[in-house]
Amino acid sequence: MKNRHNTLTDTPTLYPTQNDLPLDQRTELNALMNLRLASAVDLQLQMKQAHWNVKGPSFIGLHKLFDEIDEAIEAYVDMIAERIVQLGGIAEGTVRVSAKRSRLDEYPLTLSEGMAHVSAVAAALAAFGKEARATIEEANAFDDADTADLFTEVSRGIDKWLWFVEAHSHAIT
Repeated sequence: MKNRHNTLTDTPTLYPTQNDLPLDQRTELNALMNLRLASAVDLQLQMKQAHWNVKGPSFIGLHKLFDEIDEAIEAYVDMIAERIVQLGGIAEGTVRVSAKRSRLDEYPLTLSEGMAHVSAVAAALAAFGKEARATIEEANAFDDADTADLFTEVSRGIDKWLWFVEAHSHAIT
């Protein structure tokens, strides 16, 4: 079966498992989740980029917020990687693999001003949230409620962080 999700290998290695999901479904799910893992690793590092480089009157608040988001995304990265391995796959989460597979836009490296980072972080979170919701639907199509539930948790968390970030862009009248 040619794997439609994995952009670097046609047939990922799956280890034997007594998990009752059929091999073809686990193969597709692992490829799908490795794509999401790549985007999650990219997203986490984008949050660090914002955290390290934010400047301006809202520095301390945004610096702390971006760090909190990074920590939350680190937990999502781990959850996704562990789910891949639970299904017999290999979590392919190196920086080089993630850079090749991530579907997120490149984070602008020259940003410094707080509101510019707010805009870029919000866009990255929204894009990843859209990916997470699509993964829920795809996991449900493979009758994998556990993976769908995992991505429901991720989606809910990403939406919360998006709300926190977007709150900085609304003027108080």
